Amino acid sequence: MSHPTALLRTRRFLPLFVTQFLGALNDNVLKNALVVLLTFQAASWTALRPELLANLAAGIFILPFFLFSATAGQLADKYDKARLARLVKLLEIVIVLIAGVGFAMRNIELLFFALFLLGLHSTLFGPIKYAILPQHLRESELVGGNALIEAGTFVAILLGTLLGGLLASGTAATTWITAVGLAIAVAGYLAARGIPAAVPPAPTLAINPNPLTETWRNIDFARENRTIFLSIMGISWFWLYGALFLAQFPAYTRNVLGGDETVVTLLLATFTFGIGAGSMLCEKLSADRVEPGLVPLGSIGLTLFGIDLALASPAAPLGQALGAATLLDMAATWRILFDLVMLGVFGGLFIVPLYALVQQRSNPEHRARVIAANNIFNALFMVVGALSAVGLLAAGLTIPVLFGVAALCNAAVALFIHGMAPEFSRRFIAWLLTHSAGRRGK
Repeated sequence: MSHPTALLRTRRFLPLFVTQFLGALNDNVLKNALVVLLTFQAASWTALRPELLANLAAGIFILPFFLFSATAGQLADKYDKARLARLVKLLEIVIVLIAGVGFAMRNIELLFFALFLLGLHSTLFGPIKYAILPQHLRESELVGGNALIEAGTFVAILLGTLLGGLLASGTAATTWITAVGLAIAVAGYLAARGIPAAVPPAPTLAINPNPLTETWRNIDFARENRTIFLSIMGISWFWLYGALFLAQFPAYTRNVLGGDETVVTLLLATFTFGIGAGSMLCEKLSADRVEPGLVPLGSIGLTLFGIDLALASPAAPLGQALGAATLLDMAATWRILFDLVMLGVFGGLFIVPLYALVQQRSNPEHRARVIAANNIFNALFMVVGALSAVGLLAAGLTIPVLFGVAALCNAAVALFIHGMAPEFSRRFIAWLLTHSAGRRGK
């Protein structure tokens, strides 16, 4: 069994991985830099409140997933995905230039337009990156390829968030944000030029410009196979669950732990490390095949460690504006960090097989459109999750209690999915028996 990192030495995978990594990095650099600037300099840019601007920015970025995912799926099925990737990267360069003009002019409307285009960039690239993997990778490499993509994406999100905040807080912020964003975009285009051609599975497809009817058609494609559709529901639930936890980190740090900005970074880094470790562990436990049996294992861990994070959270802040180094001297902090690592690990075990299942079992002629349907559901679930969290917190729930409620909901969702698709539970039992027998035989 070859190690998945061996894929990083192949032209079949490395250019796509680098292109995806740099795209996710740039999205988060520009998005977070804009949010930080609006938070701390909003008074000189606009009369709108910073908290309203931050939520508006999040909504504008996610809107294209609803509007253009169906079109993105059609394009990825009709045309060479490698060529489309290069065109999307050229669009990213244009977007950075538009954002640069917006930053220079302090024009909120232009910056929000650039943010909308960034969301469009991610919308277009999503079906390309996931639908191209089964074309360039052998079936035994599919889990490893998805593991690397997921691990790389979360690392890019973390680095982009940190870099965006750092650039926005420095001198000549807008100039540096534009320069760094442009450099990343150009590097992404150069990487995309190395992606091998991918023969389009449906070259005669007639593009339907109506996003509503095409969205329903994509959902119908996804529903043709129950396992595929339930896998999509599971993926979307994970993004809701993970996004809900990540969104609370700043307030959790300040109001529950009593920490400062360095602690937010510590929590983000810890969770990201867990996702990366879990994704790579998934490939090892899968034994060179797509293993649905790891999905129930992942859901069990997501529930147990979500509940334990709620229980481990202090009833009163440990201090006021404590730094990461100070909090690390306290035993209570290590239990919280362990919970976050394990949430990430089991999240990786949960989501990687689901992505691989969708890719493996979708009809190649409309695989990209099935993935587009997945992206639509992802966006919908994250919006619903964010609104639900806002409502529950406004109703008086504390953040630790919110974590506990989310973990219990995760258990309910897992029971529903595994009940509707018994294959997951059967494969989980078979996987446990196989590994138990293997350990006894040693």
